[in-house]
Amino acid sequence: MSEHSDSRRYDAWTRRHAERGTAELIPAATVLVLRDRDDDLEVLMLRKNSRIAFGGMWVFPGGRIDDEDAVVDADGQPDELATASAAAVREAAEEADIAVDPDTLVWFSHWVPPPMTPKRFSTFFFATRAAPGEAGDVAIDDGEITDHAWMSPTTAMARRDEGDIELAPPTWMSLDLLATWHSTDEALSALDEMAPRFYETRMVRTDDGPVALWAGDAGYDSGDPAVPGNRHRLTMLGDRYVVERTNC
Repeated sequence: MSEHSDSRRYDAWTRRHAERGTAELIPAATVLVLRDRDDDLEVLMLRKNSRIAFGGMWVFPGGRIDDEDAVVDADGQPDELATASAAAVREAAEEADIAVDPDTLVWFSHWVPPPMTPKRFSTFFFATRAAPGEAGDVAIDDGEITDHAWMSPTTAMARRDEGDIELAPPTWMSLDLLATWHSTDEALSALDEMAPRFYETRMVRTDDGPVALWAGDAGYDSGDPAVPGNRHRLTMLGDRYVVERTNC
């Protein structure tokens, strides 16, 4: 969407945060379901109903972790990662009628939104391959989810720049990462080899648009994006999103 849309959302969140304070974190999980198409990879994207959290945005299958997802380890202790995996599998089935094998999930990142966000989903991000036959059988409920599409990462990001779809920063950053590779095998192998990335977002307002800062950025601790030094940020300009990474 436009810079004005991102800025208006930032301003509305800031006002709400001043009135109501910081919302509690909600454990959540999401899964990037991948397939190969025409010498490139595609990921399943879902459009959220405009009346719910992340309304109107295009996202990956996912949602909050429910009590039914709870998994314990051999010692009877809560297994956080296995629980998140179970939630991702359930959400893929509920939102898109996609069957996901939990043993195929690759955990590659974890996101914590800024304090101003009205609903703060602390989210595990997984990736997996669409099972044979599943890629053409996506079924949405036309309730919580109103549309779906398989998109290449570059196509999804280009559509955002054109104002055709709206993406949240974690979704955009995940697509930007996926755009590094051109096949499901290549992507899943690389994601499995790298250490999961942790993003605790700090959001600030600039004349150019909102800026999401993450640990490693020189301005992260102070919340001042003008501080010179290393960069680990996403600037939400009107016609494009710009990611900067130096020594991250």
